[in-house]
Amino acid sequence: MSGNASNSGEVNPSVSSSVSRSRSKNAPGNRSDIGWKHGFDVNGNGRKVKCNHCSKIVSGGIFRFKHHLAGTREDSEPYASVPDEIKNLMIKVVAEAKNASLKKRKINIGEDEEESENFEGGHKVFGFKGKEKVATTSKGGVQATINQMMKKGYKEEVDAQVAEFFYTSVIPFNVIRNPAFAKMCEMIGKYGVGYKPPSYHDIREKLLKQAVKKTDANLEEYKEEWKKTGCTIMSDGWTDRKRRSICNFLVNSPRGTVFLYSLDTSDISKTADKVFKMLDDVVEFVGEENVVQVVTDNAANFKAAGELLMQKREKLYWTPCAEHCIDLIFEDFEKNLKVHELTIKKGRKITTYIYGRSMLISLLKKFTKGRDLIRPGVTRFATAYLTLACLHELKASLLTMFSSEEWKTSKFGTS
Repeated sequence: MSGNASNSGEVNPSVSSSVSRSRSKNAPGNRSDIGWKHGFDVNGNGRKVKCNHCSKIVSGGIFRFKHHLAGTREDSEPYASVPDEIKNLMIKVVAEAKNASLKKRKINIGEDEEESENFEGGHKVFGFKGKEKVATTSKGGVQATINQMMKKGYKEEVDAQVAEFFYTSVIPFNVIRNPAFAKMCEMIGKYGVGYKPPSYHDIREKLLKQAVKKTDANLEEYKEEWKKTGCTIMSDGWTDRKRRSICNFLVNSPRGTVFLYSLDTSDISKTADKVFKMLDDVVEFVGEENVVQVVTDNAANFKAAGELLMQKREKLYWTPCAEHCIDLIFEDFEKNLKVHELTIKKGRKITTYIYGRSMLISLLKKFTKGRDLIRPGVTRFATAYLTLACLHELKASLLTMFSSEEWKTSKFGTS
């Protein structure tokens, strides 16, 4: 036992030298790490690195900068401007560094552990460097931390409390898939016992203002990208059942799509001149020199406004929305092709008859194994064709239903 203790106190020369080499690699004046070939030090202390490919400044040193180049989304935001060959190289470098770190950790655990207590069946508990204890087998294989074993039952209580919060606040279940939710839980765990959530005032005033400032800062980064690659302005208008309408304006670039602002167009007549004024204002806001094209729907007033915009701003193009064009094509099919018109009418009769009677819906789902006949579509007229496709796909189930005893003995089958 004493021999083990004396050995654990010795320093492995190879490990010590490798650690010192890795530290000196990023010391001021020494830039031997491969990551420095693709970026340069901003402040001279190695903490902020500016990318040669996208000009983005990454905080956290060369380690996070290599994750930025690799596009791992683990420690830094990836960027589309990094060439694929460099990205693949950095993925390999990051993976090798991670494997080396794991090996080094196992060596340190093996050298620094001190026996403190025996478990039944030959299991032991060791403590190392004041950190949490690890339960190991007699062969030395790591099983689980004491922390994990102690909290196994407690996790169920925490999960139940999270679920209760969702249920009592009427929060949609898909919110739990939001990466921000997972990050929030991780940060609360890092804070530890005693964390107090923000007050009602903080979350509606101070923190909201901070979030707005952060969004504005992100928008400025997007604007810098627009200057390099150009961008597309997209307009999306909709009207609710009370005939109130708004028009949303978004900007798309290789970096992604960002929302600009909305306009309440309920009191604005949708003439070509008014639409042209709206489009011209948003081009002015983004900067004419940054805009490649403006995309709107293909209605007559937007088409005329697009022509006026191209006359005034000669360097950009007006492009009709592909989705709206498809919508109009489907509309023309139904109006001008008799076979389409008759088939869609028959399909609507079937779906209207079934979905107008709750008992029939239950019977339908029994034979279709819970599937519906009505399918939502990306466009208004695509819905009719998707529903026809679903009717065709479930034709056998429908025939079985209409020939079943349940149908024949029901009031619907005898009427």
